[in-house]
Amino acid sequence: MKNTLAIDIGGTNFSIAIFEGASLFGKLTHSTDRKAGPTGILNQIEKMLRVLWRDGAIHGCGIGFGGPVDFAAQKVVASTHVDGWEGFDLVREVETRFCTPVVIDRDSMVGVLGEGYFGAGRGIRPLFYITLSTGIGGGLLTASGLYRGADSFACELGHHTIVPNGPACLCGSNGCLERMCSGLWLERDYGRPAQELFMEPEFVSRYVIHLAQGIKSCLMFLNPARIVIGGGISQAADLLFIPLRKELDRQMTSWWRASVEVVPAALVGESVLWGALALATEHIYHQNPASLDCVSDAVAPPLLQG
Repeated sequence: MKNTLAIDIGGTNFSIAIFEGASLFGKLTHSTDRKAGPTGILNQIEKMLRVLWRDGAIHGCGIGFGGPVDFAAQKVVASTHVDGWEGFDLVREVETRFCTPVVIDRDSMVGVLGEGYFGAGRGIRPLFYITLSTGIGGGLLTASGLYRGADSFACELGHHTIVPNGPACLCGSNGCLERMCSGLWLERDYGRPAQELFMEPEFVSRYVIHLAQGIKSCLMFLNPARIVIGGGISQAADLLFIPLRKELDRQMTSWWRASVEVVPAALVGESVLWGALALATEHIYHQNPASLDCVSDAVAPPLLQG
């Protein structure tokens, strides 16, 4: 049985988990100190791991990173939310600190692995995953595996323009889906956290117009069998999904007869961690993630949760 370290590095929080085989031993979460940079975040991860895992070898590590990743080169390209990642060799640093082989991919790509093998997309292909969190990203899992595109930049759903001449996004463009719908910008624009905003039906009715525009593009470009939405905003549950489905029905082209199935993530807050297990299983242990045992314990022991 393999012991796997899973790491999810986001713009607001980062999490680590230990898996014993396909069982989640425990996880810890910490807020992201954007001023600390990569070294500060890794120092904190090292402290968290000492608390979480005291005995036994770690056989591999999968990382989901909140920003573009060159998968072939195993390099972080950049982060629009935390400075200092450009040129930082995250894989080598983690390998050195924890003495284990490491594999990395963009967090939304890793998230679709988690939901596709262990969550709301199990057995569904092609499956598209959207993370609605500090930022917005996408991942596509086909019958042949992840679709990364020619240069690992496929499925960057958050940075296509839905409002021409809209407000400036951190990526340098204007009116991006991420600029209009992500948690970071909702709090900056409205001065209140998303969880409060989604208690107001009037706000939600405006919000889903932009979100549905982005999802419509995904549906018409890729025709996935199912779309799974994860990330913190997805936890608004029916307050989000009921009006979103209605708005999608309104926006979809009249002759569209293909699937328009949009569901919340099943691995609430843990899609990327489970996906990191699948990533390590495939690329470090060289096994098909589908060969892992059926998962029934997708919740960490209470004393170990962050």
